[in-house]
Amino acid sequence: MAKAVCAQQRISLAKLQPSQLYISAEKLAAVESQWQPSLLETLDPIPVKELDGRIIYTDGHTRAFAALRQGFTEVPVIWNEDALDWDAYRICVTWCQNEGITTIMDLATRILPHEDYEILWHGRCRTMQEALALQRREEERTR
Repeated sequence: MAKAVCAQQRISLAKLQPSQLYISAEKLAAVESQWQPSLLETLDPIPVKELDGRIIYTDGHTRAFAALRQGFTEVPVIWNEDALDWDAYRICVTWCQNEGITTIMDLATRILPHEDYEILWHGRCRTMQEALALQRREEERTR
Protein backbone atom coordinates (compact mmCIF):
# COMPACT_ATOMS: atom_id res chain seq x y z
CA MET A 1 0.00 0.00 0.00
CA ALA A 2 1.46 3.36 -0.99
CA LYS A 3 1.83 6.02 1.65
CA ALA A 4 0.40 9.47 1.09
CA VAL A 5 2.62 12.01 -0.63
CA CYS A 6 1.24 14.72 1.62
CA ALA A 7 1.68 14.49 5.37
CA GLN A 8 -2.05 14.27 6.03
CA GLN A 9 -5.03 12.68 4.35
CA ARG A 10 -8.41 11.29 5.37
CA ILE A 11 -9.13 7.60 5.72
CA SER A 12 -12.41 5.81 6.37
CA LEU A 13 -12.81 4.68 9.98
CA ALA A 14 -13.90 1.30 8.60
CA LYS A 15 -10.44 0.78 7.05
CA LEU A 16 -8.40 1.42 10.21
CA GLN A 17 -7.50 -1.47 12.51
CA PRO A 18 -7.47 -0.63 16.24
CA SER A 19 -4.48 -1.63 18.33
CA GLN A 20 -6.12 -1.29 21.73
CA LEU A 21 -8.97 -3.15 23.39
CA TYR A 22 -10.65 -0.38 25.39
CA ILE A 23 -11.45 3.33 25.54
CA SER A 24 -11.22 5.33 28.77
CA ALA A 25 -14.53 7.05 29.48
CA GLU A 26 -12.72 9.95 31.12
CA LYS A 27 -10.35 10.44 28.19
CA LEU A 28 -13.31 10.31 25.81
CA ALA A 29 -15.18 12.95 27.80
CA ALA A 30 -12.09 15.18 27.79
CA VAL A 31 -11.59 14.81 24.02
CA GLU A 32 -15.24 15.55 23.34
CA SER A 33 -15.28 18.62 25.57
CA GLN A 34 -12.05 20.02 24.09
CA TRP A 35 -12.93 19.30 20.45
CA GLN A 36 -14.93 22.43 19.77
CA PRO A 37 -16.19 22.96 17.19
CA SER A 38 -16.53 19.30 16.28
CA LEU A 39 -15.27 19.61 12.71
CA LEU A 40 -12.79 17.30 11.03
CA GLU A 41 -10.67 20.35 10.27
CA THR A 42 -10.23 20.91 14.01
CA LEU A 43 -9.42 17.27 14.88
CA ASP A 44 -5.72 16.53 15.32
CA PRO A 45 -4.66 13.92 12.76
CA ILE A 46 -4.65 10.32 13.91
CA PRO A 47 -1.23 8.64 13.59
CA VAL A 48 -1.37 5.44 11.56
CA LYS A 49 1.08 2.91 10.17
CA GLU A 50 0.87 0.13 7.63
CA LEU A 51 1.75 -3.04 9.48
CA ASP A 52 1.49 -6.50 7.95
CA GLY A 53 -0.84 -5.28 5.21
CA ARG A 54 -3.23 -3.40 7.51
CA ILE A 55 -3.43 0.25 8.38
CA ILE A 56 -3.38 0.42 12.17
CA TYR A 57 -3.84 3.18 14.71
CA THR A 58 -0.58 3.89 16.54
CA ASP A 59 -2.41 6.41 18.74
CA GLY A 60 -5.60 8.45 18.68
CA HIS A 61 -8.18 5.75 19.31
CA THR A 62 -10.12 8.10 21.60
CA ARG A 63 -10.14 10.93 19.02
CA ALA A 64 -11.25 8.50 16.32
CA PHE A 65 -14.05 7.20 18.53
CA ALA A 66 -15.13 10.76 19.32
CA ALA A 67 -15.29 11.46 15.57
CA LEU A 68 -17.42 8.35 15.12
CA ARG A 69 -19.81 9.53 17.85
CA GLN A 70 -20.11 12.86 16.01
CA GLY A 71 -21.22 10.98 12.89
CA PHE A 72 -17.99 11.17 10.90
CA THR A 73 -17.06 8.17 8.75
CA GLU A 74 -13.48 9.23 8.08
CA VAL A 75 -10.72 10.98 10.01
CA PRO A 76 -7.61 12.95 9.15
CA VAL A 77 -4.52 10.77 9.50
CA ILE A 78 -0.80 11.24 9.49
CA TRP A 79 1.61 8.41 8.68
CA ASN A 80 3.66 7.54 11.75
CA GLU A 81 7.35 7.32 10.91
CA ASP A 82 8.50 6.96 14.53
CA ALA A 83 10.60 3.97 15.55
CA LEU A 84 8.04 2.19 17.70
CA ASP A 85 8.01 -1.36 19.03
CA TRP A 86 6.29 -3.03 16.07
CA ASP A 87 6.42 -6.45 17.75
CA ALA A 88 4.31 -5.02 20.56
CA TYR A 89 1.89 -3.46 18.07
CA ARG A 90 1.55 -6.84 16.30
CA ILE A 91 0.62 -8.43 19.61
CA CYS A 92 -1.92 -5.70 20.37
CA VAL A 93 -3.49 -6.00 16.91
CA THR A 94 -3.69 -9.77 17.33
CA TRP A 95 -5.44 -9.28 20.69
CA CYS A 96 -7.94 -6.99 18.98
CA GLN A 97 -8.59 -9.35 16.11
CA ASN A 98 -9.00 -12.29 18.50
CA GLU A 99 -11.66 -10.29 20.35
CA GLY A 100 -13.46 -9.25 17.15
CA ILE A 101 -12.20 -5.67 17.18
CA THR A 102 -11.50 -4.78 13.57
CA THR A 103 -12.77 -1.19 13.46
CA ILE A 104 -13.14 1.65 15.93
CA MET A 105 -16.89 0.95 15.95
CA ASP A 106 -16.17 -2.31 17.76
CA LEU A 107 -14.97 -0.36 20.81
CA ALA A 108 -18.47 1.06 21.46
CA THR A 109 -19.14 -1.60 24.11
CA ARG A 110 -15.62 -1.31 25.56
CA ILE A 111 -15.70 2.14 27.14
CA LEU A 112 -14.46 1.77 30.71
CA PRO A 113 -14.06 3.96 33.77
CA HIS A 114 -10.48 5.22 33.71
CA GLU A 115 -9.42 3.10 36.71
CA ASP A 116 -10.60 -0.08 34.95
CA TYR A 117 -8.98 1.07 31.69
CA GLU A 118 -5.65 1.48 33.53
CA ILE A 119 -5.89 -2.01 35.01
CA LEU A 120 -7.28 -3.89 32.02
CA TRP A 121 -5.42 -2.13 29.22
CA HIS A 122 -2.27 -0.51 30.57
CA GLY A 123 -1.68 -3.40 32.97
CA ARG A 124 -1.99 -5.92 30.15
CA CYS A 125 0.39 -3.86 27.99
CA ARG A 126 2.97 -3.61 30.77
CA THR A 127 2.87 -7.38 31.24
CA MET A 128 3.30 -7.90 27.50
CA GLN A 129 6.22 -5.43 27.36
CA GLU A 130 7.93 -7.24 30.23
CA ALA A 131 7.48 -10.60 28.47
CA LEU A 132 8.85 -9.16 25.20
CA ALA A 133 11.87 -7.71 27.00
CA LEU A 134 12.55 -11.07 28.66
CA GLN A 135 12.19 -12.89 25.32
CA ARG A 136 14.58 -10.44 23.63
CA ARG A 137 17.16 -10.80 26.41
CA GLU A 138 16.94 -14.59 26.09
CA GLU A 139 17.36 -14.39 22.30
CA GLU A 140 20.39 -12.14 22.74
CA ARG A 141 21.89 -14.49 25.32
CA THR A 142 21.53 -17.54 23.05
CA ARG A 143 23.14 -15.90 20.01
